[in-house]
Amino acid sequence: MSKDLAGKGAIITGSSRGIGAATAQLIGERGAGVVVNYRAKAPRAKKVVTGIEAAGGQAVAVQADLTEPAGAQALVDAAVENFGSVNLLILNASGGMEADRGEDYALTLNRDAQVTMVQTAIEVMPPGSQIVFVTSHQAHFINEVSTMDAYEPVARSKRAGEDALRDLVPALDEKGIILTVVSGDMIEGTITATLLNRAEPGAIEARREAAGKLYSVEEFAEEIAKLVNKPGLKQAHTELVGGAEDFLARS
Repeated sequence: MSKDLAGKGAIITGSSRGIGAATAQLIGERGAGVVVNYRAKAPRAKKVVTGIEAAGGQAVAVQADLTEPAGAQALVDAAVENFGSVNLLILNASGGMEADRGEDYALTLNRDAQVTMVQTAIEVMPPGSQIVFVTSHQAHFINEVSTMDAYEPVARSKRAGEDALRDLVPALDEKGIILTVVSGDMIEGTITATLLNRAEPGAIEARREAAGKLYSVEEFAEEIAKLVNKPGLKQAHTELVGGAEDFLARS
């Protein structure tokens, strides 16, 4: 495998499980030093670190709740201290379907925390760095295509986050940093998909039928990783993984 990210420092939010963990493994295998972020489950994060190290990479697990003021700074500090810089920031952490986090949690995490993370990271990110925002077709197209009732608040908050990050493009241009948006359909095996299928039985099967294929966690992580350090990417490029034909047809 190419070591094109050797000597680079990477932060991947929400990377103790699922898509974030799978992406962290792929980025670590390409030589980047990876900050594996977790909110509460240290053993899971340490398992991801162990997997990266077993493949010859470097990683460190860092506890940080992105909805708290100190969270973003803790991740940036860890990247600089352990790997010398922040060259890659993958904004994977999202949520909002948790019943115990309050009604404003989705917007706080999916918009406000994303902006804070970027504003904190770009203070140390050198020219040529990249920020990747991970979202879903259900969120990306929410202004044109309705989604399941149980997911709508989350979808709208994630779209608000995407819009807020796009508003930061002039500041990113000044620093020579590019933003890339990666949007995927419902992903088999994620917590969100499981919760949605519980709230609306048959939701996963319905999406699979409409899309023709739903990506697994590992497959979607590979699509995210392909866009990291990809030559010729334009500022604020949106990658619609799987094509999103049915969304485009209805939008």
